[in-house]
Amino acid sequence: MAAVTDGSYAARRTQVDGIARGLLDWLAELRHKAELGGLVAEDLAEIARRIGELLRIGRSAVSRYGGVFDAAPDAITLIDRQGAIVDANYAAERMYGWSRSELRQRTVYDLNPELPRDHMDRVWEELDIARSTTVETTNTRSNGERFPVEVHSRAYYEEDRKLIVALARDISERLRAERELRASEERYAALLDAVDKGVIVHDGDGRVLSMNEAASRILGIETGRLDLSQSLGVWDLYDDGGHPIEWSDNPVLRAVRSGERIESTVLGLVDRRSGAGRWVSISVVPQFRDGESRPFQLISLFSDVTELKRAAELFDEVQALARIGGWTLDLKQRTLYWTEALYRLLGRDPTQAVADEGLIPMLVGADRARLEAAVARTANDGTPLDIEVRVPYPQGRTMWVRVLGYAQSRHGVPYQLTGTIQEITARKLEEDRLRRQAQTDPLTGLLNRDTILANLATALAGNEGHPGPALLYVDLDRFKVVNDLLGHSAGDRLLVAAARRLSGVLPSSVQVARFSGDEFLVLMPEASGDEAVQQVVEMIRSAFGEAFRHSGEDFVITPSIGIARYPGDGLNAQQLLNHADVAMYEAKRRGGNNWQMFSPALALQLKERLLIETQLRRAIENEEFHLVYQPKIDLSDGRVIGAEALLRWRSRVLGDLPPDTFIPIAETSGDIVRIGAWVLEQACRQLREWHGLGLPLGHVAVNVSFRQFLGEHFERSVRNALEATGLAPESLELEMTERALIEDAPATEQTLARLREMGVAISIDDFGEGYSALGYLRRLPIAGIKISHNFMHGVPSNPTDAHLCEAILQMARALGLSVVAEGVETAEQRDYLLHLGARYAQGFYFARPLPAVEFERYVRERMG
Repeated sequence: MAAVTDGSYAARRTQVDGIARGLLDWLAELRHKAELGGLVAEDLAEIARRIGELLRIGRSAVSRYGGVFDAAPDAITLIDRQGAIVDANYAAERMYGWSRSELRQRTVYDLNPELPRDHMDRVWEELDIARSTTVETTNTRSNGERFPVEVHSRAYYEEDRKLIVALARDISERLRAERELRASEERYAALLDAVDKGVIVHDGDGRVLSMNEAASRILGIETGRLDLSQSLGVWDLYDDGGHPIEWSDNPVLRAVRSGERIESTVLGLVDRRSGAGRWVSISVVPQFRDGESRPFQLISLFSDVTELKRAAELFDEVQALARIGGWTLDLKQRTLYWTEALYRLLGRDPTQAVADEGLIPMLVGADRARLEAAVARTANDGTPLDIEVRVPYPQGRTMWVRVLGYAQSRHGVPYQLTGTIQEITARKLEEDRLRRQAQTDPLTGLLNRDTILANLATALAGNEGHPGPALLYVDLDRFKVVNDLLGHSAGDRLLVAAARRLSGVLPSSVQVARFSGDEFLVLMPEASGDEAVQQVVEMIRSAFGEAFRHSGEDFVITPSIGIARYPGDGLNAQQLLNHADVAMYEAKRRGGNNWQMFSPALALQLKERLLIETQLRRAIENEEFHLVYQPKIDLSDGRVIGAEALLRWRSRVLGDLPPDTFIPIAETSGDIVRIGAWVLEQACRQLREWHGLGLPLGHVAVNVSFRQFLGEHFERSVRNALEATGLAPESLELEMTERALIEDAPATEQTLARLREMGVAISIDDFGEGYSALGYLRRLPIAGIKISHNFMHGVPSNPTDAHLCEAILQMARALGLSVVAEGVETAEQRDYLLHLGARYAQGFYFARPLPAVEFERYVRERMG
C-alpha cells in the first residue's frame, strides 16, 4: 500500500483503515489456500478477530486526536523539516484566513515572511522532544495583515518522522492592554512625584508597596530600596505628647483594623540606628473594592512638621523617653558637649562639666580601650563610629549603651565628631537570653546538638594531632519501653532526671548535651588517655546505678556508651560522631548497660553501611528499584482480591540486596522518605493499569516506614501519588508497623484521620510483634490488621501459636477490623484459618511475590 504523506488526522485514519483491511484480506486468502484445519485455523480466526479489534481502537484513537486537535482555541500547525505545514486545526483557519487545504500548501515563511531562510535549520537542531520553546513574533493573515503572536513550539515523532507542533496565540489585545496600563502607571507616578507631600501606598495589611520622592526625602530613605517595610521598621514612634506608642498603634495599622479614615495625626519618629528624630502630620485613607468591607489598599499622606515641634524641651523629652542623648566633640579645642538628656541617661549631674575623656572613664575596664581606639579611627579617617560598650551601675548592675557618631570635615579634614548614645540594656539581655536558648535543649537545659558539635569542632581545631578530645555517645536502654508505658509527659520528666544525673556526676571540664530523643553526647575536650576516658564512663554508669522513681514505682534505666577518640578514631567532628554512634550500637547489641570503644572491625561495618547508603541515594535515578506483588487471597473462593507491593533492589555495584539489609539503613539515613514516595506512586500506577486491563483487584497495599510516616509531608506524598496516577483513594491501603502508630501519638492521630477522610485504608502490619499497645486500636481509624507470619509458623501444631492466632481473630471481629493472615505456607494452615473463620490470607502456599506481568497472569488464571 502506498505511503500516505498527508499528515492530517483524516488521512491518518484512512491509512490505518487501509493497512488493517489489507491484513484481514491477506489472512482470509491464506486460510483458504493453506488447507489448514483444527487448531491452526482457529488461531488465524482469532488473529483476524484481534486485528478487527485493533482497527476499532485505532479509529477511536484517531477520532479522539481529531476532536482535541480541532477543539483547541489556539491555532495549531504541524511543520516538517523544510518548514512546510503538514496539518492545521480549525483555529488556524480562522486566525490566518486560509482553509486547511490552503494552509497545507504553505510554509512557515508564508506565515512569517521576516524569518531568515535558514530558520528551519536552526530550529530543527535546537528543538528536542522533551523541551518546549516560547517566542513572541509577528504573523501574516491571508489578506496581508500583520499581527503579534505568542508561539509555543515543541518537536515530536510521528512514527519515524520528526515534526514540530506550533501553537500560536494572537496577543494583540494583551499588548494593547499592557501599553495602556504602563501609560496609566506613568501618569500616576508623575502625579505623585509632583506632589510636595509624602505619599505612601500600602497593601491591605499595611505593608509598603511604593512611595513618592517627597516621602523618601522626608523619611530619609533611599529611592529604589527594595525592602521598604523593613526601612520603616527602624523607627520608634511617639504620640503628639511625646509618649511612646507601639508599632501596631501607628495610624496605618489602625486604619487597617477599623477600615476608617485617619485624619491628620501628629507622629514622632526616632531612628533607632542614628537617634535622629522628626515629626510628621499624617492622614490615612483606606480604599475598598465594591462589596468588600476590608480595604484592599491604603494611601497615607504626610508632611514634615519637625520645625513646628522643634521646641527644645519637648524634643529633649523625646530623647529621654527613647533613652538617647546627643554629644559633640570639637577635635580642635578638644572640648566635649553632652545634651541634658545624655547627662540624665548616664546618671551624671548636668551642672558639672564633662571631662574631655567623656564616657571612656565610666566604662568597664575591658571596653575603655575599644571605645578609645574607635573614636581615634573616626577622628583620623572619618570611619563611622558604631560600638556597644558597658557602663557599671551601683549594686553590681551593668548598663549597655550604643555609641554612634560621624565626622564632620572641611576640605577632607575632620574637625568635629557628632553622635548619640542610646541605652540598649534590654536588647542585650534579650540577645543573651536568645543566645542561651539557641545553645541549650529546652527540655533538659543541657547543651543542644548544634552547640556540642560546634564545641567539638573548636576542640579539634585547637589540637595539633595530640591525643584527645574524646566523644562519648550515650543511649538510654529501655527508655522507649518506659516512655510508651507511662506516656510522653512522664517520659520527658524521666529525661530531665537523667540529664540532671549526668550533669551532676561529670567534672566541670566535661561537657554534656542532649543529642536527640534519649541520646546524649559527652565531650572531653582534653582526654589525656584511656584511663581518663574510662573514669568518665564509670561516672556515667554510676549516675544510673539507682532506679528512677515515678508514681510510686521504680524503673531501671541503664546507659549504652560508645566511645571515639581523636585522632585514632576520626579526624573531624562528623567522623568521631559516626564512630561513637557505631560503638554505642555495638554496646547495645551486646545487651546494653555497657560501653564500647570504636575499633577497626566496627569501622569495617561502618564502611559497608556507608557504601550501601551511597548506592541507595543513586538507586532511584539509576532505575535499580523494582516492585513485586504478592497476591491477597479470599479463602472462601480462592479469588485474588488485592496485592501487597514489595520493594526489591538490584544494585549495579552491590547486586541483589535483601530488603532487611537496605531498608533499616534507608530508615536511619532518611532516604526511606524519598524511596517510599517512589514505591507509593509506582504501586498506585500499576494498580491503575491493572484496572484498565479489567483485573478485578480491590486494592494495593504499600508498606510505610515509621520514618516516612512521621515526616512533615507524608500526607501530601500520598495525595500526590493518587492524583498523579488517577487511582481512587479507596483502592490504596497503607500498612504500618505498631512503632509508627505510637512514635508521636498526637501527630499520628491527626495524620491518620486526614488519610481516612481521603478514603485511604490503614492496616497494622506484623500485628503482635511490636509494642502491643492495644489502646490505639480503639482510638485510631484502623481498618484492619495482618497477623505476623511468625505466629503462622507453628499453626496449627503449636498450641500457643494457634491460640494466639485465634485470639487475634476474635479481638479483630469484636472491633470490626478485617484480618489478613501472612506467611501461609501449607494446606493445613489454610484449612485451620478457614476453620477459625478467617477470610483473607497470603503466603507462599498461594504464590511468592511476583513481577507485575506474572502477577497479572496469576490473577487471570484464578479468574477461570
